[in-house]
Amino acid sequence: MSFPAQRPRRLRSTPAMRRLVAEHRVHRSDLILPLFVKEVLNEPQPIASMPGVVQHSSDSLRRAAADAAAAGLGGVMLFGIPARRDPRGSGSVDENGILNRSIREVRAEVGDELVVMSDLCLDEFTDHGHCGVLDGQGRVDNDATLEIYAEMAVAQASAGAHLLGPSGMMDGQVAVVRQALDEAGFQDAGVLAYAAKYASAFYGPFRDAVDSALQGDRRTYQMDSANRREALLEVELDLQEGADMVMVKPAMSYLDVLADVAEISPVPVAAYQISGEYAMIEAAAANGWIDRRAAIEESVLSIKRAGADSILTYWAMELAQWQEQR
Repeated sequence: MSFPAQRPRRLRSTPAMRRLVAEHRVHRSDLILPLFVKEVLNEPQPIASMPGVVQHSSDSLRRAAADAAAAGLGGVMLFGIPARRDPRGSGSVDENGILNRSIREVRAEVGDELVVMSDLCLDEFTDHGHCGVLDGQGRVDNDATLEIYAEMAVAQASAGAHLLGPSGMMDGQVAVVRQALDEAGFQDAGVLAYAAKYASAFYGPFRDAVDSALQGDRRTYQMDSANRREALLEVELDLQEGADMVMVKPAMSYLDVLADVAEISPVPVAAYQISGEYAMIEAAAANGWIDRRAAIEESVLSIKRAGADSILTYWAMELAQWQEQR
């Protein structure tokens, strides 16, 4: 009888053996929890398309941030939902607006125990739902939008954000944000650039989460899902402009792009496991079609394996709790 010359199965024989030789692990400190806070809420409000995720009140947001710090997460990413919107997204630069006020409150709650990140974009604040201001023809005006992003950056840094996340995919946004921060004396505030952010069908539930007013789509400024090499150009430009970290969004349907970016990036790489990815797994698990915990852990591990140093995921708290139980 002939025998195999090599037997890789030896290293899969027991759970202890598999743990010993595992090439990649997700640690709780790798995880960033996105949190939504809505003006006028007195208690958390469930998001129907994202089971288990809520729009927070100011009080519940502070508790959620404290829980994230206690769980050992790497950070939280804050999104604000204002009571009133206008064409220029004025609430985004108001020091007492929902997002800037919430940054201050979260920093007061957790201090430096975890990294407090803030979404720097206009889509939650405009009455048309786009990530920038519109010109006379209804198109997003890149350069006029950059002027507001600069104001937003200073407002968010003044409120205490450790890392700012410009996510609108405007050309030159990182350079403008970096310059504004430096000129205002916030040299220590970092920039997490949404460097390769694709126009995706998987954002649908997120738009429920932020009560989006968007009509149409964002394909004139977010990346085309057909393009892979272009992501490297976007990353290179953001690095030249001073990004401290870069992000790929979405994660799971762009793992090839994530791997490309991780290979060339000299700075840490993040990836966002977005709302549609979350909702699909939750829906399949609710129907009994997949093992919920196994699918969650596998999906997040795939993002880590592709090269992400940090992962934004709505399961961050559960993943941390599961690690604690081991």
